[in-house]
Amino acid sequence: MFESIGEIIVLFWRTLLALPHAWRQRQKVLEQLFEIGNASLLMVCILSFFIGGVIALNFGPALVERSLVSAVGGVVGLAISRELAPVMMAILIAGRIGSAMAAEIGSMRVYQEIDALRTMNINPIYYLVLPRILAIAVALPLLVLFSILVGWFGGATAANFNHLMEIPYRSFFTDLQSFVEIKDVAKGILKSFCFALIIGTVSCHQGLTTIGGPRGIGRSVTKAVVNSIVLIVICDYLLTRLLLK
Repeated sequence: MFESIGEIIVLFWRTLLALPHAWRQRQKVLEQLFEIGNASLLMVCILSFFIGGVIALNFGPALVERSLVSAVGGVVGLAISRELAPVMMAILIAGRIGSAMAAEIGSMRVYQEIDALRTMNINPIYYLVLPRILAIAVALPLLVLFSILVGWFGGATAANFNHLMEIPYRSFFTDLQSFVEIKDVAKGILKSFCFALIIGTVSCHQGLTTIGGPRGIGRSVTKAVVNSIVLIVICDYLLTRLLLK
């Protein structure tokens, strides 16, 4: 475990050192951005809308019973912007994009394509790792911002059509505005940026260390997703403690 953590840290450091070469890989970065961003919008929209609705349905009636109708919008807004949007989107991207990264690079490793790159004097970190980490570091915060807005709308819709609340859209968003500040949204976006670095680095590391043929590729994909989710939850706790000070 400690050996893997050390290798992940070394890979991330080498990727940082490769940043001056990012402009040369701009085409690959744009391709990865499209794959991570545009191709994920529908899933993000559906997931975020119903997450917002679930939060409103769970906490709204309890707040209404205690004559705290004005707090429904604030509770939904804070829960989504600070916690649920960044964590849930990170888990979604880890399962969808992280697994694809590990599988693609792992296949290249197993079939000796990475060795061929080294033979041609092409650094795999510049060519494979850097574009993917840059793309996910840009795409995930943007997806989280979109997720926050859709989640708020989902919560407002659930609060409006539930017979126990029946809170109009205007009242919901007015209350939300009085509770949620720009810094709350910024905290969620900052978390998502850190989660993106974790997903990209862990997935690329698992791909580069794949051994054992097709079965090894499957193991690497599983490890990439599981390790990313575990590290996301741990990082979320640490960032929450840090940002609440």
